[in-house]
Amino acid sequence: MPFPHASQALSRFTVLDLTRVRSGPTCVRQLADWGANVIKIDALTEEVGGEQPGGPRYGADFQNLHRNKRAMALNLKDARGLEVFKRLAAKADVVVENFRPDVKKKLGIDYESLRAINPRLVYGSISGFGQDGPYHKRPGFDQIAQGMGGLMSITGAPGGGPMRAGIPVADLAAGLFCAIGILTALLERDVSGEGQWVQTSLLQAQIFMLDFQAARWLMENDVAKQAGNNHPTSIPTGVFKTSDGYINIATTGGRIWERCAQAIGAPEFVANPDYATAPARSKNRDALNAEIEKRTVAKPTETWVRELNEAGVPCGPIYSIDQMFSDAQVSHLGIAQDVPNAENRHIRLVGQPVTLSRTPSTMVARPPEFGEQTDEVLAEFGFSADEIAGLRQAKVV
Repeated sequence: MPFPHASQALSRFTVLDLTRVRSGPTCVRQLADWGANVIKIDALTEEVGGEQPGGPRYGADFQNLHRNKRAMALNLKDARGLEVFKRLAAKADVVVENFRPDVKKKLGIDYESLRAINPRLVYGSISGFGQDGPYHKRPGFDQIAQGMGGLMSITGAPGGGPMRAGIPVADLAAGLFCAIGILTALLERDVSGEGQWVQTSLLQAQIFMLDFQAARWLMENDVAKQAGNNHPTSIPTGVFKTSDGYINIATTGGRIWERCAQAIGAPEFVANPDYATAPARSKNRDALNAEIEKRTVAKPTETWVRELNEAGVPCGPIYSIDQMFSDAQVSHLGIAQDVPNAENRHIRLVGQPVTLSRTPSTMVARPPEFGEQTDEVLAEFGFSADEIAGLRQAKVV
């Protein structure tokens, strides 16, 4: 039975997935969700069914990262396993890995070794700090990259000490950027006929994600500091108490500020010299926020969301994750999707946040069992039944 593709957009590409934990699988998930023929290479030396890098195989995290792909088991530390992988790589379009830079060279599956077999191969690498340089051999973890990449210094309340973000920003960004790089290289290959090595790291991705905060230093020598829930430049923007919770209010520019003042019943704020201009509001931010909150605590969040939106003031409730998935707009967007599976297991995951009109992404396959499609994949790559049997007997696959 042919393996279903999640989309037709990338269905012509075959991807060998050597990734583990989060950043690499995040990259490959983008390719799988858009229809690439992704083959996860399970290391035969891992404990079958046991704790996997990235959590238990049936856990929410692993299921979320590895949908829409197949898996084969292979012992890359065996010389015969290496030869099997090279036969796969000779026909593949993409290889993705997130080993430490020295590991792939030791295994003989580095870019130069595989490029000699398949010059059209696009090879994606994610590391902690880069493929070379003084830190390149260090193991990379998201929180380390958040700290070294500057994010923890601007996250959290002023004076509260460094604070990590609530999601693995560096891991996720590195995975997404690697996927963008791979797709860019595949487009360029249509012109040149040659593949290339796509490299990113958790540190580079985290620094890029600083965006305007990094630009403030590079352009103006202005070191951003922690601002808590306050926006560093648009004031008043932040979190305000209501009678039953909290609300986000965002004002960007004088006209929206005027609308906000009117909507909260304080039109006199507009003419108050302490609040009349953006520099004045910045200087008197704490006093202004306190005055706004004196008014927002008088009504429930739902009322403020309705009234402020009607007045043209950007605002929104602050949800817990369960509340978020119950929101009417979130339900309408259909981003929470069920994954079909013959075992009738409950698998409901977040789908792609991008919609293509002709070739949409869908959930078509649950994450594979350990090495589930080994024989099927090998046969597709031209291995005979006798070869496959011999590899199994030798515990290479």
